[in-house]
Amino acid sequence: MQTMKLRYLIALVALSLVYATGACGQNYTLVLTGASFASPSNTWFETGCERIGATPVNRAVGGQSILSTVKMMLDGTLYSKEELERMDALVIMQVHDKDVYGSEDLGKGRSWEECASCLKTGNYAEGFDFVIKRYLSDCYNLRNDPDSKYYGTRSGKPALIVLCTHWHDARTVYNGSVRKLAAKWGLPLVEFDANIGFSGRVEHPVTGGQMSLIYADDTQEVNGVRVGWHPLRGKDQYIQRRMAAIFASRMLQLLP
Repeated sequence: MQTMKLRYLIALVALSLVYATGACGQNYTLVLTGASFASPSNTWFETGCERIGATPVNRAVGGQSILSTVKMMLDGTLYSKEELERMDALVIMQVHDKDVYGSEDLGKGRSWEECASCLKTGNYAEGFDFVIKRYLSDCYNLRNDPDSKYYGTRSGKPALIVLCTHWHDARTVYNGSVRKLAAKWGLPLVEFDANIGFSGRVEHPVTGGQMSLIYADDTQEVNGVRVGWHPLRGKDQYIQRRMAAIFASRMLQLLP
């Protein structure tokens, strides 16, 4: 019995050291693109990175969209050459309630340069198609850069793109289509909506309203139902801390 207790204590100490040193001392760098739900004032991304010992690079700006991300990539402001070299994942939380899948054949046979036409069409599915293709291309082409550590390799830089759902399940158009998009490309998904701890399918037993309302700073109407729009912001807010935990747990599964 004493031996079992000692082993349990050793395991607890080891686990605490993993979190304290950032997943065994790894110094990951994660780049986030998004809008108001992902901007630094939320803190879930920064707190989640802190939990796994990662450096957060937050390029999210309120009021932007996936088309803004396209423009940043074209302008070279989403990540620099140096950031591309060292970043371990591109995290996308552009969660406007739009169809981001389009169809299975969307963009087939088109290079990322050709897909930049989304800036004219305003099509969000085309925007996601561009961002995915552009990042995959940038990482692969490091194999041809003499200044890159991936120079001369067969695959270039391994490209990890991580998609995110909305913070709860009311945005059915986006949440459904981003799951299809993730399956189409084989991309991992941070399922905030499935792990946040409540669902819009049932009402709160006390308030009688959608459960997201008690955690939100403002509201919006989705399919005739009043729901929470932006979650309360700040490092001490429950939803921000829960999202940080969901994000950190998923990233620990994905990062090598």
